Amino acid sequence: MAGHMAIESAARLTRLLHLASPLLPVGAYSYSQGLEAAIANGWVVDETSAGEWIVDVLAHVVGRVEAPIFLRLSCVAANRDGAGFAHWNEWFIASRETRELRAETIQMGHALAALAATLAPEVQALFAACERLSYPAGFAAFAAALGIPGEEALVAYLWAFAENQVAAAMKTVPLGQTAGQRLLVRLQQVCVDVCRSAARIADDDIGSAGLAFALASCKHETLYTRLFRS
Repeated sequence: MAGHMAIESAARLTRLLHLASPLLPVGAYSYSQGLEAAIANGWVVDETSAGEWIVDVLAHVVGRVEAPIFLRLSCVAANRDGAGFAHWNEWFIASRETRELRAETIQMGHALAALAATLAPEVQALFAACERLSYPAGFAAFAAALGIPGEEALVAYLWAFAENQVAAAMKTVPLGQTAGQRLLVRLQQVCVDVCRSAARIADDDIGSAGLAFALASCKHETLYTRLFRS
């Protein structure tokens, strides 16, 4: 019995790793979430400042809005609640601070929706309830369909975000491979802590005031030369 449970747990982990993999064709690698503009403006200049930026965005922006909404999306998706799913999906899209961030989440959500027939056909009914699909909504729905608990799915979602940010910093600051690995080691616990904090946020307390993050995204929309998509 113990061996069977271990195998089931490993199978669930494999499904989660697949969902969070950079090989999933959703285009996450093409966005920097404003980090490229922060580097261009001299706000991020080295490993230390890159780490501070990524941790702050995770804790004070993603952790205050995206993460608690993700947990709600996971819950309503598990219950096949189309109305609730559509509500929190639109809530998240409306929360995006800039046109760039809104376009990013909708583009990535659309790419995820295109995989529904391959990964989990049952999510198509939830997606049909939405006029447009955000990326966290799509991720949460797939995770629920694959039998992955919400908080486990959220840690993986946060890790994918952190990994993408480190990759962007490595390309643009630039940082070396070893510096990137040091940042990832630091971010492991941050992702867990953000998940725990998000689970305690009430509906009326969802919100953030990441002004530098929003300004970086605004500046990136008009940055003269850039590696990442706007």
